[in-house]
Amino acid sequence: MEYAAGNGADDGTAQPTPVTATISLHPDFQVGAIDRRLFGSFVEHLGRAVYTGIYEPGHATADEHGFRRDVADLTKELGVSMVRYPGGNFVSNYVWEEAVGPVENRKPFIDLAWRTVEPNIVGTDEFLQWAEREGIEPMMAVNLGTRGVAAAVGLLEYCNGVAGSKWADMRIANGREEPYNVKLWCLGNEMDGPWQIGHKDAHEYGKLAAEAGKAMKLTDPSIELVACGSSSMYMDTFGEWERTVLSYTYDIVDHISMHAYYEEKDGDRASFLGSATAMDRFIQRVVASADSIAAQKRSDKKITISFDEWNVWYLETRFPGEKNLPLQRDAPRIIEDIYSALDAVVVGDLMITLLNHADRVPVAALAQLVNVIAPIMTEPGGDAWRQTTFHPFANTARLAQGTVLDLRVNAPLVTTKAHGDVPLVTAAATWDESGEAGTAGALSLFLVNRSSEPATVTIGYSGLEITLDGGLELLADHVGMREGKEAAEQVSTSPRTAPASENGTVTLTLAPESWSAWHGTAKRA
Repeated sequence: MEYAAGNGADDGTAQPTPVTATISLHPDFQVGAIDRRLFGSFVEHLGRAVYTGIYEPGHATADEHGFRRDVADLTKELGVSMVRYPGGNFVSNYVWEEAVGPVENRKPFIDLAWRTVEPNIVGTDEFLQWAEREGIEPMMAVNLGTRGVAAAVGLLEYCNGVAGSKWADMRIANGREEPYNVKLWCLGNEMDGPWQIGHKDAHEYGKLAAEAGKAMKLTDPSIELVACGSSSMYMDTFGEWERTVLSYTYDIVDHISMHAYYEEKDGDRASFLGSATAMDRFIQRVVASADSIAAQKRSDKKITISFDEWNVWYLETRFPGEKNLPLQRDAPRIIEDIYSALDAVVVGDLMITLLNHADRVPVAALAQLVNVIAPIMTEPGGDAWRQTTFHPFANTARLAQGTVLDLRVNAPLVTTKAHGDVPLVTAAATWDESGEAGTAGALSLFLVNRSSEPATVTIGYSGLEITLDGGLELLADHVGMREGKEAAEQVSTSPRTAPASENGTVTLTLAPESWSAWHGTAKRA
């Protein structure tokens, strides 16, 4: 069924096709358990993500270490479980040894990725101790652009080693006795991209990643490794890159990375609202590539995905490109996208897709956390506030618990210019059955109506007794970017009253171009 947009009238002009959808759920049909690392984020030494972002000595809220308490509090409210560091493109020119030890002995250096003079004040210890204080799991990246195996192993030993070895003893001398025990490690960043310092072809990178990964797991067998996948589904090398890299690294790594950014182009609102369909196809294709190598190797091991960069980013329409950036210092304002309510609805939809692939996507990172294409914005010496995209992320991270249910969604399609046919209604459901048998566990439903008309969604369920307590709704509009704290605060979620369940169904009415989250309880019937 295809939806035809329009505003019909009683004068005989075409009426819009009613948007109706059905969803079926059953407790025995499950995608998989939610890994809390799915709600990760990213802090790169780029623009104001670090300096005047998470870190600003002298700020009214700064703690004794110079980190902004207001930003840390918003990070906690956002529900961020894991943060990737220090890059990003930045890592491929990074000498980690020069960013540890007494700050007064460190020298600034030119970051070639973003053409910025890096003051070198925040480094490995400062970041890891911030993450530890805030209860956030760190995800570290090693430089496989301009460096290699020895530097990667050295950083791992510095972070995780015990007394009696060179790099662990250096950490102890720098004031940190206990190991950090970092578990997640990225083997470089976007090495398929010609923009990357130290860019390599798939064979060069695959061989290097395999050797670095082998050495790192000999140093600490407990770690998880992420091989670089494609920087985009639209790279010329996509598919072949994954096949080649995994042919070298399959037995060594645990995850392969995915990166994707979405934006509205040329006013094509329908395609933008369908962005999560493109994300879904991207995930399916990378999974197929990984499983093809497993089949070739006759391996029962399943490589999973670290979707460690994803967001709405107006890369083509607002960013001039790295090559066009002047050499700058003092935390310049770079890539500080200002978001709209429409952007927030799309972010909520992208999170629905990530949930629906919980069996193969245990790790994800919204890029980035503060100021740089971020849900949190700050002013130096001033306020910190929530961008529009903060709300769907925070509420999904808060409400999504337990296991993702495998829904069957039957919704009309709309044909878009960028993505072909996309469904007008998307949905994910999570259920926490962790309590005693026979007791009700938390149930959450996440839905997006991509249509410009209201949608009636009938949810049928069996094998469960369901009670919905209420909901939250966020509506897209045509206002555009909400710049500044006051304008951003005009966009938030509104409460919705949940209808009662009746005869194994519940019917929800979704506002046009909206994201909503519904919460309640469920137990096995």
